[in-house]
Amino acid sequence: MPATKGWVDVLLSPSPFALVIAVILALTIPIFLHSVVFRASGLTTLPSILLVGPSGSGKTSLLTLFERGTGAAQTHTSQSPVSVECHLPVGTQAQSDKYRSVNDPTNLVHKKFLLVDTPGHGKLRHHALNNLTNPQNLKGIIFLVDAAALSAGEEGLRQTADYLHDILLLLQKRMESKTAKGAKEIPVLIAANKMDLFTALPAALVKTSLEAEITKVRASRSKGLLDSGIGMEEDGEQDGWLGEVGSTDFKFAQIEEFDVLVEPKSR
Repeated sequence: MPATKGWVDVLLSPSPFALVIAVILALTIPIFLHSVVFRASGLTTLPSILLVGPSGSGKTSLLTLFERGTGAAQTHTSQSPVSVECHLPVGTQAQSDKYRSVNDPTNLVHKKFLLVDTPGHGKLRHHALNNLTNPQNLKGIIFLVDAAALSAGEEGLRQTADYLHDILLLLQKRMESKTAKGAKEIPVLIAANKMDLFTALPAALVKTSLEAEITKVRASRSKGLLDSGIGMEEDGEQDGWLGEVGSTDFKFAQIEEFDVLVEPKSR
């Protein structure tokens, strides 16, 4: 005890030794916090992109293209989700980094992300919906459609619009919920695939066709709820209504107020 008391008296008394100890602590504590605490807390999952769409739209081929640089590999119908680590080319600038200098060292490294391929079969689409319900650093969604199948008949268009309706409605409910405070917007890219085929629709026509078909899906589901006696109340009807409540025609622009940005592109 006397020895301990002596050390305390030395440390607290105004002396060069106490000053040196104080300077060392002032320098080492911030370095320790930065190297151990902050670095450990930064070990989060990679940003992820969810790849969804009906069966046969080319999701696995797109996954292979990102992973290996070629989409010529033979693929088969997916039965479970598959995640691969991909990276953007050096020099690619993310939207969040648009204000960084072009000479920033972070622009000289590959930006990694996870591409998650989900099954498109109707009985297996719950995998994609689960990823949206419990997103892990989700940055965006690629909804892949077969542009040639949309012009082949109403069945392909109906299935695609029905699936897209479910995805967009789930995103809308996510932003409407009370727990969505602070949730970030999720962009949705509708990629019109197989544009090399003669029967493929251009991206602009894919957009209008999907909007028109989603209008029918929305109306039929709303009528089914009313006929069954569910959703008669105003709140219940809004809960299952995609886009602007009471609107006659559905447009992708209607869900921008829910921070869901939809943009069709051809591939």
